[in-house]
Amino acid sequence: MSSGKALCRCGRTTDRNITSAKLRILVPVRADLRRCDLQVSRRAVLTGAFGVLAEGKGPSTSAAAHMSIEYRAGFIYWPSGEARAAVGAGGVRPIKKEGDRATPAGTFSLPFGMYRRDRINLPHTVLPMTPLREAHAWVDDPNDPKYNQLVELPYPSHTEELWRTDGIYDLLVVVGYNMSPTQPGAGSAIFLHIARPDFSPTDGCVAVSRSVLLELINVLGTDSTLTIRE
Repeated sequence: MSSGKALCRCGRTTDRNITSAKLRILVPVRADLRRCDLQVSRRAVLTGAFGVLAEGKGPSTSAAAHMSIEYRAGFIYWPSGEARAAVGAGGVRPIKKEGDRATPAGTFSLPFGMYRRDRINLPHTVLPMTPLREAHAWVDDPNDPKYNQLVELPYPSHTEELWRTDGIYDLLVVVGYNMSPTQPGAGSAIFLHIARPDFSPTDGCVAVSRSVLLELINVLGTDSTLTIRE
């Protein structure tokens, strides 16, 4: 995440060696689009994080396993490449707390992504993608029952707004950290998102260049994982 407002905060890592169960759903979309078969991670459904309609683009989502990615020592790696990446100002830690500006270590699911329709030409992907709206926000109040979930503003508890002017959330992938179950105060709003031009540290997220994230979106699916190493 970025510095500035209360952004990505982290907590204890408990999600290792994840195998996401999947639910096959048929989602009706606009009349000018065909019906899309989407693969949605059970984790996202059960936690309420997949709170709005997601849409897929490209081939059938019943395709075989997709690429998983790994962060270590300032770079993100996938089977066909590698690229520079930024993590939290607090470094990568196995035990995290809300607001410590650290990135959680472990292996995590990637249940869905979000993007700005007015700024991103979304590539073909089987990862469920939710168009961002100005009202979208993420709850970072540990005392709220929807802690670490997507909500819409206005909302009574403290949240992080996802509609930004600086472009770092034009495209993002939700990292399935502290979601099943959710531990209050263990960290919230961990994303894979666009880095600032200088690759300055985030407040806990993993950040890569816009072009790299667009490339990754094309090869990620709900069976993909992100491994973050200390």
